[in-house]
Amino acid sequence: MTDVVNAADRGHSSEFLIVAGLSGAGRSQAANHLEDLGWFVIDNLPPSLIPKVAELAAPGSRSERTALVVGTNDPQEVMAAIAELRDSGARLRILYLEAPRDVLVRRYEDTRRRHPLSTGLLGEAIDEEVGLLEPVRAEADVVIDTGGLNVHELRVKIIDLFGDPAADQLMRTTVTSFGYKHGMPRDVDLVFDCRFLPNPHWIEELRSLTGVDEPVRDYVLDQPATKEFLVRLDSLFALLLPAYVREGKSYLTIAMGCTGGHHRSVALAEEVARRLRVRGYRLSVAHRDIER
Repeated sequence: MTDVVNAADRGHSSEFLIVAGLSGAGRSQAANHLEDLGWFVIDNLPPSLIPKVAELAAPGSRSERTALVVGTNDPQEVMAAIAELRDSGARLRILYLEAPRDVLVRRYEDTRRRHPLSTGLLGEAIDEEVGLLEPVRAEADVVIDTGGLNVHELRVKIIDLFGDPAADQLMRTTVTSFGYKHGMPRDVDLVFDCRFLPNPHWIEELRSLTGVDEPVRDYVLDQPATKEFLVRLDSLFALLLPAYVREGKSYLTIAMGCTGGHHRSVALAEEVARRLRVRGYRLSVAHRDIER
């Protein structure tokens, strides 16, 4: 058993991951993190259907990377299904999640949920499940002990093991411009007011242009105040964005605002996006009020 994934194999066109393990050890959280990474996740799949999922993995389909989450089932049936899927030529790995008995007991007591094998004492149900799933654990390619991991640490581990380095970054970042006179945008995380900068609106030859036009962009970015502002933003983003990623933030929206949303905010949104791309962030840019 190993917790090292061969990165060279990740480019395969059809890839399957069986997510198994003890109840309460984090199968659902792992499935959510895999889904965020772009895996096509099927939860609570009956073992008899495991071999059928090969039909879902045609090259070019949304399910080229398919994660199959199995619960506490007959281990012999699970292993037979896994063997059949492997015999089909599919590329398959098994992820097994576990945690110490006392941790699982505490998690069940905290959530007040019933263990799927419980007929009396919780500890006995956990012990029974450990024994039942031992054949699956023995075949696992990756075993993760979640006893000492919080949800964010588990997410980082899943990303390290099963993230595709060629895929988009996990945190989706958007940089948008807007005009205060049209109202503040909703659902933004960071807002920066650019109205302290000289306004190109008062320069006749620039008034009809926008911040995506070179004359306006050069005018805005050449201001001494803009240069200092961008230096300080660089330092702020160097601190904040990696911290957001570590804490599991999936979406980040950065908004730059000026009076009308035509000139200063547009030019700065484009420049901020350019600088973040240099840092390796893949993002989108939107200009809410540029046509108003």
